[in-house]
Amino acid sequence: MPAPQTQPPAAERDVYVDLYEAKKKIYPRAIGGVFTRWRWALVLLTQGVFYGLPWWQWGERQMVLFDLGARRFYLFGLVLYPQDFIYLTGLLIMSALSLFLFTAVAGRLWCGFACPQTVYTELFLWLERLTEGDRSARMRLDKGPWTFEKLWRKTLKQLAWVSVALWTGFTFVGYFVPIRQLGGELLALHGTWQIFWVGFYSFATYGFAGYMREQVCKYMCPYARFQSAMFDKDTLIVTYDTQRGEPRAARSKKVDAKAAGLGDCIDCSLCVQVCPTGIDIRKGLQYECIGCGMCVDACNTVMDKVQYPRGLIRYATQNGMQNRWSSAQMLRRVLRPRVLFYSAVLLALCTAMLASLVTRTPLKVDVVRDRAALSRVVAGGQLENIYRVQVMNATEQPQRYRITASGLQGLQVASEPEVEIGPAESRWVAVRLQVPYGAAPAGSHTVHLDVQAQGDRAQVSEKTVFLVPR
Repeated sequence: MPAPQTQPPAAERDVYVDLYEAKKKIYPRAIGGVFTRWRWALVLLTQGVFYGLPWWQWGERQMVLFDLGARRFYLFGLVLYPQDFIYLTGLLIMSALSLFLFTAVAGRLWCGFACPQTVYTELFLWLERLTEGDRSARMRLDKGPWTFEKLWRKTLKQLAWVSVALWTGFTFVGYFVPIRQLGGELLALHGTWQIFWVGFYSFATYGFAGYMREQVCKYMCPYARFQSAMFDKDTLIVTYDTQRGEPRAARSKKVDAKAAGLGDCIDCSLCVQVCPTGIDIRKGLQYECIGCGMCVDACNTVMDKVQYPRGLIRYATQNGMQNRWSSAQMLRRVLRPRVLFYSAVLLALCTAMLASLVTRTPLKVDVVRDRAALSRVVAGGQLENIYRVQVMNATEQPQRYRITASGLQGLQVASEPEVEIGPAESRWVAVRLQVPYGAAPAGSHTVHLDVQAQGDRAQVSEKTVFLVPR
């Protein structure tokens, strides 16, 4: 008979550990205060610009339009072509340096106040509070059974979320397709790609701001992971004053906290309840903290009620907390070498970008040799090379351009020397250059094609090669 099987000791049994913690829904509590007002001011500012800018007109066109189909980019009074890609590169570099600068000075200011994820999460939370109530009411509603009240509140919230998401997607695509034209196309169900991108961006807004929320900041955003590399001990961050707050405990207003050996923290957990990422700032700096300052507003509110000094949770530096510096002493350490370096480089880039835009020539020219006929002898004993020249008018008025050539003795333009280009249009022109046969030695010779706007100082010179056969 087989031997009976026995269970191994409890210490030797397999233990199953979940490597991923299941998402716990966070119910941020509404709070008022200085940082709350700043957040809402930036929500109104950023979204006022985002939603309103496509509807503003500049003359007879949309003020800001990135027309990918026509390869024209309209930015206020500027008309940019793909050849102006250097400006986009400069803008991205300045954005990165600005992020480095703000992070070195005051931590995750971008994340807490201006990041689209933060802004739309705050907007969607506001709609959720309007329809379902504040934190405790939302928690009761989610735990309770499905009643008529729960159904209509949830439905109203979803309708509000979907409306904001659809309008956001429509506005986003309106930066790439004229927004008035886009509205008509969508109503007529025309434009497959427009419908796709409106739906895609709307779905992303709805999912990220309505459901994923802090999960995007914790697990998807790379900035949270490498922010510590840009922090130092003189960076302003949201900090809990451990020396003042500990040991924390609830107490009556009549109790003398110092006599009882208690710190100023009454362990109300309000700082945790208002946090949009659900962390406890009293445990120290954590990568999930987005630096929004909601816990500062909550703690200051409690300190006012119990008649303790404000600032138990505040923006401070690690050096300032350790050395018990005043706010003025900490701010004086802000202007340290790395901050000055970032500021100087950013100022230089902004100045160079502005100067380049102001002095920019509103004319672009590209020259391509006609490979079908490299060089040939034509009537009159002339040696001819043919080129294709793209003339791009970067103004919003029709322009007439004159084409001339230089670089070889006797070189002349044998084709029509003048061309007219409409507003913000480009045109390929066949240009024939001729020299007397035998006037130049065999080989390739560098010549210049000059294109100049009549009645204007705008002039562009492009280098090309004139071939003389052996």
